[in-house]
Amino acid sequence: MIVKEVLSEELLTLAEVRDLLNRIAEERREKGLEVGYGFRKALHHAEQFSKISGEKSRELVNKLLELEKMKPSIAIRIADILPQSRDEIRSIYAKEKYTLSNEELDQILDYVLEAIE
Repeated sequence: MIVKEVLSEELLTLAEVRDLLNRIAEERREKGLEVGYGFRKALHHAEQFSKISGEKSRELVNKLLELEKMKPSIAIRIADILPQSRDEIRSIYAKEKYTLSNEELDQILDYVLEAIE
């Protein structure tokens, strides 16, 4: 497949990708079209590793983006991984030029735990 131009680009969480792929697969099945091997593998991966619903993951990303030291790509990564400890969050921020305080780490953990429940 040759892509001529990118019309738009948006960061999605793994849970949102899973929901999107499920919807596309269902539409293809209703039309009697084949769901290809690569597509099925991508869907299987998304189903296996996404832990919360697409709506909850987007809510979590939006809450995280309200924090001062949060980039969209990091918020998406946190929503995909759902870190359970300060050390896990620190590892996500390892490449950044700044570190987070314990209060900031705890705020992120609170948002994550809230999304999981």
